[in-house]
Amino acid sequence: MKNKYFGTDGIRGRVNNNNITGNSFFKFGLAAGAYFKTKQKKRAVIAKDTRLSGYMLEPALVSGLISTGINVFLLGPLPSNGLAMLTKSMKADLGIMITASHNLHSDNGIKLFGPDGLKLSDNVEQKIEKLIDQNLTKYLVKPEELGRAKRLEDANARYIEILKGNFTDNFNLKGMKIVLDCANGAGYKAGPKLFSELGAEVVSIGISPNGLNVNKDCGSTKTHKMQKAVLANKADIGIALDGDADRIIICDERGNIVDGDQIIAFIASRWKYKKILKGGVISTHMSNLGLENFIKEKNISFIRTKVGDRYVKEKMGKLKYNLGGEQSGHIILGDKATTGDGILVALEVLFILKKLNKKPSKALNLFKPVPQILLNLNVKDKEILKNKMIQKMIKLAEKKISKHGRILVRKSGTEPIIRIMGESNNLDLLKSTIINIKNIINKYS
Repeated sequence: MKNKYFGTDGIRGRVNNNNITGNSFFKFGLAAGAYFKTKQKKRAVIAKDTRLSGYMLEPALVSGLISTGINVFLLGPLPSNGLAMLTKSMKADLGIMITASHNLHSDNGIKLFGPDGLKLSDNVEQKIEKLIDQNLTKYLVKPEELGRAKRLEDANARYIEILKGNFTDNFNLKGMKIVLDCANGAGYKAGPKLFSELGAEVVSIGISPNGLNVNKDCGSTKTHKMQKAVLANKADIGIALDGDADRIIICDERGNIVDGDQIIAFIASRWKYKKILKGGVISTHMSNLGLENFIKEKNISFIRTKVGDRYVKEKMGKLKYNLGGEQSGHIILGDKATTGDGILVALEVLFILKKLNKKPSKALNLFKPVPQILLNLNVKDKEILKNKMIQKMIKLAEKKISKHGRILVRKSGTEPIIRIMGESNNLDLLKSTIINIKNIINKYS
């Protein structure tokens, strides 16, 4: 069954349009409260990134939850995994992150987490969706049964202590200079504070959110400022987060980018050597063939799943693997987190580098990627992919390139975009194949 409101990573869209309005968020709060409510008073925790629209959407969401008798704790700006961690540690029934992740400020949305810190399943999301479209007045409680709201001022400090607890007491970053780009997002407090507390000299950028500059020319999707800062400050490494700090992209001391696939390869290799890798690696259909080939050459199991870190985590849980992620920098360390966490992954990379006593340029880029082209097409209706002529062209393209690489065409779960991704060492064939698919989609859209 296709979700009406939820995409591959929660609910997301343009602010004050369709589902991203105060009225809609009040209904989301009511529906979520109705689903989780029992006779016993329930608890929800809410965090957000730095978007201006958060000040509009958060009160509406809180109002809906309180109306059903749910007690709410407000954590303020906090990374998504910080919200997931505190949902679990505070024994809350529901965690809600108000964010549009790597999108610009004009978008916003929510990610929902259960009491185990895991993102809610499609099944639970569908049940909440059914409630959203019902008459919700019957779930409103009596005045004396209303929930209460309380703001926690120490959420980032709690999160930092949980992160530190994943490493040995003597782990420190003394003598290391780090450029940290927080994308003017949710990690702008916790990131610099944590790395400084561990002894690093931190050059922080993207730490001046004004509500409108989240992810704007900075962070994991726009890495040029980080790369320039690494070179200008002669730093040892650069770390870039996204708006809700669940992604990480790294650059080495020479300013060269290290994407999520390379980070996964690095961690997998080390964990296998230390005999702490469980099962193998879970990645998605977007991961580079070079990563797959490298992992298999290491005699490590490599399994692909649908795009979205939630699906990566679900597959990890089913197979009991402890490492998975995406090329975009969503990486899940299954023994330490229930969702992607750029700051946690950065700590793991730095921990390994310290143990190896190697510079990032000598340790991180472990495989040569197969040439990859990703084309994003803005469309009015993503369901255009169901067109028979488009499907026919995609099948012909897949067959044509199958001996030389692969083609993947999919609709974005969070944006009005169709993504065309292709990989092949035969660049001429790759380019012509992608152009053919682009042209036919444009023709029928």
